[in-house]
Amino acid sequence: MSTLTILIVVVFCIGYLCIALESLTKVNKAAIALLMCVLCWTLLMLDPTSYYPSLLGGDVMHHISEVIEHHLGDAAGTLFFLMGAMTIVEIVDSNGGFNFVRDTLKTRSKRKLMWRMAFMTFFLSAILDNLTTSIVMIMVLRKLVQSRNDRLIYAALVVISANSGGAFSPIGDVTTIMLWIKGVITTQGVLTEIFIPSLISMLVPAFILQYQLEGKFDKEQNLPKADVSTFTKSQRDIIFWLGVGGLCFVPIFKTITHLPPFMGILLVLGLLWTVTEIFHYSASDDDTMAKRVSDLLSRIDLSTIMFFLGILMAVAVLQEVGVLTMLGGVLDTTFEGNHFLVTGIIGVLSSIVDNVPLVAGCMGMYPVAATGDMAIDGIFWQLLAYCAGVGGSMLIIGSAAGVVVMGLEKITFGWYMKKITWVAFVGYLAGILTYWVERALFF
Repeated sequence: MSTLTILIVVVFCIGYLCIALESLTKVNKAAIALLMCVLCWTLLMLDPTSYYPSLLGGDVMHHISEVIEHHLGDAAGTLFFLMGAMTIVEIVDSNGGFNFVRDTLKTRSKRKLMWRMAFMTFFLSAILDNLTTSIVMIMVLRKLVQSRNDRLIYAALVVISANSGGAFSPIGDVTTIMLWIKGVITTQGVLTEIFIPSLISMLVPAFILQYQLEGKFDKEQNLPKADVSTFTKSQRDIIFWLGVGGLCFVPIFKTITHLPPFMGILLVLGLLWTVTEIFHYSASDDDTMAKRVSDLLSRIDLSTIMFFLGILMAVAVLQEVGVLTMLGGVLDTTFEGNHFLVTGIIGVLSSIVDNVPLVAGCMGMYPVAATGDMAIDGIFWQLLAYCAGVGGSMLIIGSAAGVVVMGLEKITFGWYMKKITWVAFVGYLAGILTYWVERALFF
């Protein structure tokens, strides 16, 4: 690596360290992420020709502008999807749409609630996606659990369950969507071979974490009834099915139209917004104004959005200077022939940096073979889908689900690393071991 590349990596690492130590520095992680992003791109501009030697003069500047716009476009698609999903969930929640989910989960036993929540999160994330499911479950948990200490444990398990559930579905996680669209994994292959390892990666942490939850909720302080909605039951049901059904429709919309996923989210948001406006217009209660979408938009956590933007654009610099590709090449050379180790390490790395560029780099580095581990539905590609998805649970900022839960519940990086990281890692290894047994005995 050149001196400039090393400097860019150092700036990224320092920024990442400051994000990790947010609880000590008291500086919002979004501010650090934005500074890290701008500094990394600024350093690249000190000698851009070293990274684009075939371009000269003004062509380099024009190319870099296009590169930044390309990465910004990718990031914006993710951010608009995130904002749209958060708004849809907020609309459904504010108008009583998730009451039945709350009623299904409701129990005075802390451990029963944990297991019900873990399984519901796991299977919902395979249908909706891990990000949207995490938002839904946190909204429901806020109505069920008043103790912050207890809710942090539940929220951490939501992250683990959502990432595990998203890994076995072709539409459950961004990385599995990428691999599925690329054609290196098939729906049947990933469902039949990754389902059990993903389930194990959720069950093991849940089994460990249940011992941190003992006894029952206080009957008077927990499990409060939902606020009375001015909407009728049929209107609340319509809002729920439009919201959740619309989120399920997003992958279908993408397949039919070939438009980016965020366009489907905007379609659902626009439709749901219109319907709720009609319902509010027919309602006589003036208080319904407080629950109009235009007012609910102010509840969206923009600091989380800014943090996500800074992280994605900073990682894009590492991708442009070739650090991620080089790292993948080193892994491949060092552990030649052992794809369990290669993908396992990639999974650990996905908890540190965004898994999307890691998976994209792997798809570019490793060609699809006719037979063997690199064939369609081969060991490498299926393990990559599992490891990149589940591995993100090991750190709170290792996945989109973790980032959004971190923002919604104000979970600190240090608390998660101390209490949850080792638990998620044990589940992660258990899932890989399960996949190895599956391959040895059945496939």
